[in-house]
Amino acid sequence: MKFLINPQLAQLQPYPFEKLSQLKAGLVPPAGTSPIVLSIGEPQEDPPPFIAQVLAEHGKLFGKYPTTKGLPALREGIALWLARRFGVKVDPEHQVLPVAGTREALFSFAQAMVDAREAPLVLMPNPFYQIYEGAALLAGARPYYLNATEDTGFLPDFEAVPEAVWRKCQLLYLCSPANPTGQVVGLETLKSLIDKAHRFDFLLAADECYSELYFKEPPPSLLQAAAAMGNTAFSRCVVFHSLSKRSSVPGLRSGFVAGDAEVLKRYALYRTYHGCALPLPTQYASLAAWSDEAHVEASRSSYRARLAAAAQILGVEPPPAGFYFWFKTPIDEVEFTRRLFADYNVTVLPGSFLARTACGINPGQGYVRIAWVQPLEVCLEAASRIAELIQSLPEPPCP
Repeated sequence: MKFLINPQLAQLQPYPFEKLSQLKAGLVPPAGTSPIVLSIGEPQEDPPPFIAQVLAEHGKLFGKYPTTKGLPALREGIALWLARRFGVKVDPEHQVLPVAGTREALFSFAQAMVDAREAPLVLMPNPFYQIYEGAALLAGARPYYLNATEDTGFLPDFEAVPEAVWRKCQLLYLCSPANPTGQVVGLETLKSLIDKAHRFDFLLAADECYSELYFKEPPPSLLQAAAAMGNTAFSRCVVFHSLSKRSSVPGLRSGFVAGDAEVLKRYALYRTYHGCALPLPTQYASLAAWSDEAHVEASRSSYRARLAAAAQILGVEPPPAGFYFWFKTPIDEVEFTRRLFADYNVTVLPGSFLARTACGINPGQGYVRIAWVQPLEVCLEAASRIAELIQSLPEPPCP
């Protein structure tokens, strides 16, 4: 009997960190130089102590099956947070759904919502969070990459997308604040995309998991834009939020999806079979986290200090939000990454590993992503080592 495998799996590319491991293989950093890892967006802040306390208090509930829909108290707490943060009113019964972190939800959403019979397109920013691409491919769709370059302010130019592409689009992944560039999609652009979603009949999936790590103005939500247009049902709009970055608990695997009730009704049905309901102790801990802002304000202040200090050393402007630098390299970004590790024991991620070649360019070429997640003193040391590498490079030839 022939062993059959989903043929779409053959289209998946190695994850960026697998490519990074291959790049570093065989390299030996200088002895006595402490390793500094700035390649992965894993918060190193201590989680709020109350989260572990709530988990312990409800530990006996690990013996009970949770429901896919989640506790009413958690959904109500999420709805209250959305009202406080974005000024929008959502129905916790029909417009909120707890999920096991945004990664899981962003992937499974495409599996539930894409109709592969129509040879659809799934649009996504480029560079991007690779889950969008994998989700599109395994749903039977074709990814369509929207280049985000210096010329477009490191955000996609949505107005430049041909009408024929919009007509084949079933799903558009947004990421604001953007991973890896830290740029924010403005309210007017969000409104324009909602108009396009209704005109061309597609869904908007807004990954907003970095929304709480900002430096001046809080980034807007897709739900805010919809409400401002009078679309209080959030038709065709779904947002994804997570506690991983906001509350420094990536291991808790907790987030939520909110928006269009009809879409969430169908997605909840899919999730019933998908089998990813949050354990009850996790739900109670999540409710506590969404109900507290003091720990978020402290974390935001800490990130601001790190990025500001690193920006001063490297002579760049920090991005509006997130905890990454999309850093322009004076030499090829892969070689820069290799030399930074081999000579200075600092690990960053080549931008080309986070992007695909589209319209003749790879918008990640010439950039590295630096995740300023380590303690301030470690970030200062890393920035100094990066600056030392740059200073050691020969002057570029005159044009």
